[in-house]
Amino acid sequence: MWNVSETIANLSTLFELQPGDLIFTGTPEGVGAVQAGQIMLASIDGLSPITVKVA
Repeated sequence: MWNVSETIANLSTLFELQPGDLIFTGTPEGVGAVQAGQIMLASIDGLSPITVKVA
């Protein structure tokens, strides 16, 4: 497991990160895996929510 700084450092070697980019890292302990057809919703105060349907 990486902390926030390590996550950003590692990802920035693979992608050009820009201000405002979001990094989704997974689920907290105890949460089950998502299944095909489920819909995930992510939101941050002040920004429009993002909806993703799992394929």
